[in-house]
Amino acid sequence: MRIPIEMQSLAYEMEGAVIIEWLVEVGARVAKGDPVVIVETEKAEVEMEALDAGVLVEVVSVPGDEVLVGAPLGYLEQ
Repeated sequence: MRIPIEMQSLAYEMEGAVIIEWLVEVGARVAKGDPVVIVETEKAEVEMEALDAGVLVEVVSVPGDEVLVGAPLGYLEQ
């Protein structure tokens, strides 16, 4: 089953963020709570954690992309 890694709202009234760096590569196994991507908000760079466990099978958003809250960054496979 594919599970989206979605852009999380990290601050009040946050609309989106810019992808800075993926911390895991496609094919890597991640546990719930592992940092997977660094994003830049209006105020800071923040590590986003995986909300589910699985293997990263696809990256949709790459460094430099501006992503709205709720949009997929990539997908995990359980």
